[in-house]
Amino acid sequence: MKWNDYIHSDQSVFSGKPVIRGTRLSVEFLLGLLVEGWNEQRILENYPQISQEALQAVFAFAAECMRDELIFAVNE
Repeated sequence: MKWNDYIHSDQSVFSGKPVIRGTRLSVEFLLGLLVEGWNEQRILENYPQISQEALQAVFAFAAECMRDELIFAVNE
């Protein structure tokens, strides 16, 4: 999957945080819903402006960020 077909960043939207194209739904927000216990079906039902493919792109984007070490280890 090419996540960049669905995810983009624009400085005029949420200070450049990555969002799903054509929406103001950030990757961070959608991942946060999953943390809160939402499943894919619930997200798609509550945000019909995004497609299943766009939601999968959120996961692909997060996976690539981790692979490229664009996140930092948290010390406990």
